[in-house]
Amino acid sequence: MTPKEDDPNLVKLESACSDLKALLQASEKMKEKLGNMETRFDLLEGNLSITSRRVAPIQSLAMSTKALDTRINRALSPALALLDSFKLCESHQHKLADLSSKLSAEKTPEKRMMKLFDYMDCVDELNQAIDSVSKEGEPVIQKLQEVVKFISRTNAADQHKTERLRESLISLKALYETEVDAMRFDGLLDAALLHLQDEFETILQNLRQQNMRTLSENQADHDTDYDPFDSGLGSEQEVSALRRITETLAANDCLDLCIDIYVKVRYRRAAKALMRLNPDYLRTHTPEGIDEMEWETLETAITLWIQHFEVAVKKVLFSEKKLCNQVLGTVMEGLVWPECFIKISDKIIAVFLRFGEGVARSSKEPQKLFKLLDMFESMKKFKLEFSEIFDGEAGVDICTRFRELEKLLIDSSSKVFWEFGLEIEGNSGGFPPPQDGSVPKLVRYAIYYLKYLAKDNYRAAMAEVLRTEQIWKTGILSKPNRDEDLLKDAISNVMEALQRNIESKRSRCRDKILTHIFGMNTYWYIYKRTKNTELFGLLGEHYMKDKYKAVAEESAYMYQKYAWGVLVRILDVEDLNEQGKETIGSVVTEKMENYLKCLDEISQMHGGYYSIQDADLREQIKEATLKLVVPAYAEFLESYSGLLKRKLYPSPQRLQGLVSQVFDGGDAKLSTGVRTVVSLPVPQRLPKGETNDFRRSRSDTSDI
Repeated sequence: MTPKEDDPNLVKLESACSDLKALLQASEKMKEKLGNMETRFDLLEGNLSITSRRVAPIQSLAMSTKALDTRINRALSPALALLDSFKLCESHQHKLADLSSKLSAEKTPEKRMMKLFDYMDCVDELNQAIDSVSKEGEPVIQKLQEVVKFISRTNAADQHKTERLRESLISLKALYETEVDAMRFDGLLDAALLHLQDEFETILQNLRQQNMRTLSENQADHDTDYDPFDSGLGSEQEVSALRRITETLAANDCLDLCIDIYVKVRYRRAAKALMRLNPDYLRTHTPEGIDEMEWETLETAITLWIQHFEVAVKKVLFSEKKLCNQVLGTVMEGLVWPECFIKISDKIIAVFLRFGEGVARSSKEPQKLFKLLDMFESMKKFKLEFSEIFDGEAGVDICTRFRELEKLLIDSSSKVFWEFGLEIEGNSGGFPPPQDGSVPKLVRYAIYYLKYLAKDNYRAAMAEVLRTEQIWKTGILSKPNRDEDLLKDAISNVMEALQRNIESKRSRCRDKILTHIFGMNTYWYIYKRTKNTELFGLLGEHYMKDKYKAVAEESAYMYQKYAWGVLVRILDVEDLNEQGKETIGSVVTEKMENYLKCLDEISQMHGGYYSIQDADLREQIKEATLKLVVPAYAEFLESYSGLLKRKLYPSPQRLQGLVSQVFDGGDAKLSTGVRTVVSLPVPQRLPKGETNDFRRSRSDTSDI
């Protein structure tokens, strides 16, 4: 079958065939062009290779030049900066010289202080500039040397330029080696540091303590306005200046000089402040020297020591510590100032501790007990502040010595008290009672002494001493008795020693009447003088009544028996019953005569020898005696008046007056006026035997 000419599929096939022929023809032409292009590229590559071989030397030279330029710039830039640093040092030196002249000329304290700060700023700036030169110099010179060696080795520059660079290097090296040391050690910086040392010393000299005498008086008077922790040393500006100077000197290797100046000046200032208190007593510090001092002088010295020691620690040395921390606390991370403070404090504290040790080691006289307790109590009160002020490793030695003095005072107080009892015990040997039967000075002293010890002022301190002593003996793990019991037992031991002393004296007396008067007077004195006192409350009413009141009453009974009972026995009527009427009258008359004669002898003995000093006791004895004597006489007189040949015998009323006169006359003889009991001083020295005078201070007014 014949295809039709207008068939669409046939048309499409013819069109596709035509396109394929055109595409094949175009590909053939492109192939030709690519072949031509490849030929041209080969030619271009050959030309580029030739060009590269010709340009390579030029490129290498450019890179070498750039590398040399970079190396030279890296060496010259620091060198130029080093030269600028030299110029800056020179500028600061000129400025420092100018400020130095202005500072020396300025007289106004406020303006001078401002100029001093400017001066220190300039010193710090100069020091920083010199440090900069010192740190930068070595690396700069090293780099320049490397550049010179490189240029010389590579011939990168002509010989003239290389020689000039080498000469510049030599000059810069010489300048660095000579000028840096000169600026630091021989130039204006060195002079400025010396000037700052002088300023440092001057400011320290001007920082003065407050009036120590006023502070001591305020403390003694317990002035509430007194603040022991108010330093008052220097203004904020002065302290800031000192701190700046310290930092500047430390930065320039002058810290040792700075510390020496500080310690020397502040020690002298602190010592001079305390010398205003006139502590001349501190010159005597050995036990032998203490023993040679008069008691009143020593008593005053100890009182002053207590006041001055506390002022020295809580005021003077506390303020010195605060200042030392403010001035030196920023150098060496705060490791320097504690040692400096201890150097300032050590000698001052040593002087006070040495005196305290001398007192504690001196002879153990009884009157020293109260002053030893005062010293112990004073140290105990400010022990916490002392430990805080002298804390840390630097203050270990001072705190140790402080504690050793505390222990020494405890030991000495204990020994004084126990030796007091032993001295009372040993004082009895060979001494009879006083001739008038009065209370011995030893008893008066001992009772006054123990009453004073039992007061609130010393009670707690003495109890603590006894408790500490017991712990030392039995160990820290033991359970000591209560403080009240310890003190009670200790005082009871002394009271028993005193009682043995009294009884020993009574045993040596041949006069029975005197023996009982002595016992009555003495034991009644002990009971009466302790009643309603802290000592009475401590020992207990039952103890005091059994030990002393009962014995006094027994002695009073025996006194009446031996002194006045004889009168009653003379008038005994039993023997009259055996008499006849012829003799009874003469016997009655004889009894009356003997009675009156005996009464006269008793009156004379009481008027000239026997003494009942206590008015209350004397009145009680008088009343008891009248009740014993007068009724018996009245009864006898009434019963036998008719047998008496003599009509002028005293009436019972007259006899009562005569007997009363015995006691009233004694009262008149003994009375010295109304006695006023005032605040008592510390008991004075213990009497050595009954013949010694009882020593008291000028201010001693007592009831003994």
